[in-house]
Amino acid sequence: MSSLPPAGMVVVDKPGEMTSHGVVARVRRLAGTRKVGHAGTLDPMATGVLVLGVGRATRLLGHLMLTEKAYDATILLGTVTTTDDAEGEVVRTADPEALAGLEEARVRIALEQFVGDILQVPTAVSAIKVDGKRAYARVRDGEQVELKARPVTVHEIVVHDVALPEVRISVRCSSGTYIRAIARDLGEALGVGGHLTALRRTAVGAFDLDSAHTLDELAETFTLVPIAEAARATFPAVDLDEEQAAQVRFGRPLDLTLPGEGEHAVFAPDGEFLALYAASAGIAKPVAVFVG
Repeated sequence: MSSLPPAGMVVVDKPGEMTSHGVVARVRRLAGTRKVGHAGTLDPMATGVLVLGVGRATRLLGHLMLTEKAYDATILLGTVTTTDDAEGEVVRTADPEALAGLEEARVRIALEQFVGDILQVPTAVSAIKVDGKRAYARVRDGEQVELKARPVTVHEIVVHDVALPEVRISVRCSSGTYIRAIARDLGEALGVGGHLTALRRTAVGAFDLDSAHTLDELAETFTLVPIAEAARATFPAVDLDEEQAAQVRFGRPLDLTLPGEGEHAVFAPDGEFLALYAASAGIAKPVAVFVG
């Protein structure tokens, strides 16, 4: 394992019925280091893109979690569950006549209300902390959990198929959006209830299924995206001269106009990834420095 780059991203195509923590444990063994973390979990039921950081790249994960995500999902209308997905217990089923009376056009129109900047109540079995305890843990302990609505952005919902009671969609959204909540809220909007039966994450920022590998594939060939390549793919890139790069190594602000808003990845002349910088009061200030 010594020939591997010292830090980078591993893009896993997570299998179903496996926790994100289980994937991390497996990659730790494959990478030969405990310094592995993930950029946002996937439910055990869900499959698809799970981005892991190895070594110094774990410090990038908190910044990656803020990026846009994409999903393919299947919603089953007519049944409400405790978890808003197929893993929960059924708590209510719709009147068969109400379900039979649903029309495809009405489903498509109802989905439109979930596109844009919306307020979404997270699913009760989320990892959100309520008074220091995870919401899902409170639900598991028999508590009634009511979470406050949060602002999220759903950039796009593409309806692939409406074969009632099933609806297949693709969603492109901001971090923090719960697809299970869209399934739940669609069912409520239609008056029949609903829950998620399948979820596949197809992209996290610049990392998609084309760049993902199964755990079996990683066991054969451990593929690491070098930290510089990952940073350049995720953030606007700024290439510095030697003097500027030296300043960055000391964590100093730069008299530099960044090309856009938010965090930018800055690089030394030889291509080494140095830090994340953001504009502040007309100069560029360090957000996170990755070199000494």
